Amino acid sequence: MSDERTTARRAGEGDILAELEAEVAHELEEQRPPAGGPTYQVVAALVTLAVGLVGAVLAQGYGLGSLSRPGPGLWPMVVSVVIVVLSLALLLVGRGLDDSERFSRASVLPLVGVATFIALAFLIPTLGFELPALGLCVVWLRFLGGESWRSTIVVSLGTVAAFYALFLYGLRIPLPHLF
Repeated sequence: MSDERTTARRAGEGDILAELEAEVAHELEEQRPPAGGPTYQVVAALVTLAVGLVGAVLAQGYGLGSLSRPGPGLWPMVVSVVIVVLSLALLLVGRGLDDSERFSRASVLPLVGVATFIALAFLIPTLGFELPALGLCVVWLRFLGGESWRSTIVVSLGTVAAFYALFLYGLRIPLPHLF
């Protein structure tokens, strides 16, 4: 008798689990942005291809050095080449894919992230490391990530302090800084 109850209970649990999975899948499908199609794949591939090519040109300007004595541009060049190769692969295969999403307001968030990172690069020589890095963390956590102010402040201060200690004391990298 107890075996029958256990089997019936397990079958009921399976039904509930299947119902929950179907409900979650339905809710996720409702929240998903509309499909973009192959055109969006190609546009994304072209944008990342341009980023990779610009990165390779800039890395070349820093000097690549050699494998035994790498220059400051070696790793940026490696990353840029990987981006170019993956972008070319997406260009070739992307036309047959249909899993892209249409551009929306959320598509602007990565551009804002890149713009703030570029601003960081320009502000560090004039304001030092601490204030631009703190501003970057606040923008990324609060405005792009939607974190609470408390979480944003704690994580931002901790992150800047950790990188300050790592670069200046751990790695002895002479960053421009206020203190």
